[in-house]
Amino acid sequence: MPSLRRLDKVLLGAVLALLVLSVLLVWSATSHRADLTGGDDTAYLRKQLVNIVIGGVLLLGVVALDHRWVRIAAPLVYLLSLVGLVLVLFVGSTINGSRSWLHLGGMSIQPSEFAKLAVVIGMALVLAERTSAARWRARVGSVDVLLMLVIAGLPAALILLQPDLGTMLVLAATVFGVLAVSGARRRWLVLVLGSAVSVAAVALSSGVLKAYQVDRFLAFVNPDLDPRGAGYNVEQSRIAIGNGGLLGQGLFHGSQTRSGFVPEQQTDFVFTVAGEELGLLGAGLLIALLGLVIWRALVIARRADDTFGRVAAAGIACWFGFQAFQNIGMCLGIMPVTGVPLPFVSYGGSSLFAGMLAVGLLQNIHARSQAPSYVAPLAERRVLVGR
Repeated sequence: MPSLRRLDKVLLGAVLALLVLSVLLVWSATSHRADLTGGDDTAYLRKQLVNIVIGGVLLLGVVALDHRWVRIAAPLVYLLSLVGLVLVLFVGSTINGSRSWLHLGGMSIQPSEFAKLAVVIGMALVLAERTSAARWRARVGSVDVLLMLVIAGLPAALILLQPDLGTMLVLAATVFGVLAVSGARRRWLVLVLGSAVSVAAVALSSGVLKAYQVDRFLAFVNPDLDPRGAGYNVEQSRIAIGNGGLLGQGLFHGSQTRSGFVPEQQTDFVFTVAGEELGLLGAGLLIALLGLVIWRALVIARRADDTFGRVAAAGIACWFGFQAFQNIGMCLGIMPVTGVPLPFVSYGGSSLFAGMLAVGLLQNIHARSQAPSYVAPLAERRVLVGR
């Protein structure tokens, strides 16, 4: 395991601060909700603490892995995510209109959350292996791009069948970011962007999406269309955040939060608790911490000594960045409601576990790039500097 001095302490500190905020915000959102807690005010607090402990163990496990084992384990992670996505279509549970959950004993797992990480490391591994094989080639070719798109396309198709629109949007943005960082030609980026728009248009018009998902998009375009139905969440979110003002109403004292007016407030709409109870300054701190995590991921990508590390770290930054933007944007009414969690803050195990695994991978890449004895293969160094 790398020594502590080789870990990115800024990244680690930002994640720990977000986890502390998560515990407080989730506790505040649920402590008064007897319908959720069964009368136990600390039920969700304890569950989230258990999730954080499990996530911490996963993070440390990835950090402790030798970099060679990380690359060996990458195909296994990808295959397991595909198996989970297939199983969920046959034996999964439907929650909020999407068949996205597997019940394993007393725990519910959402395979699509792990698919985000699997796609990132799968695409990074394909590019790294291709570059190592083509020793003197310094530019990413069409075959490389096609292989990466196949890696991303399989889980994307399975997620669309659930259908889980929020995860699809995050995955599409992540794939676009990975292709851009990998050095794919501009025409491929334009083609991918155009294809994503076309798929979204077909999904909206062909009945792939559920009626409530289409209603959410219509409510986003016109918030006054159905203020008591599809537009209710956004309307109540805006009221809650507006109530916070500059300094907030105080933790555990938010009027909208205490009244339970905002649905799914401990999960998808947890940002509204920060806005109402901690105010503009508290919500701004939360956004700054998320920005710090994304910035450190980009720094790690820039300093990585091999193609796999560089592409994987940049892909994780794209994933965290767009998902945070999507979640906060839907709370503010500037993005459609698609049901994606806020990284490291929303209640739940699957999203937190996937995020902590990703941070563990970032720390592993950072520690390896700091090791004086590590030298990237020649072909990979050419891709890093030879564009």
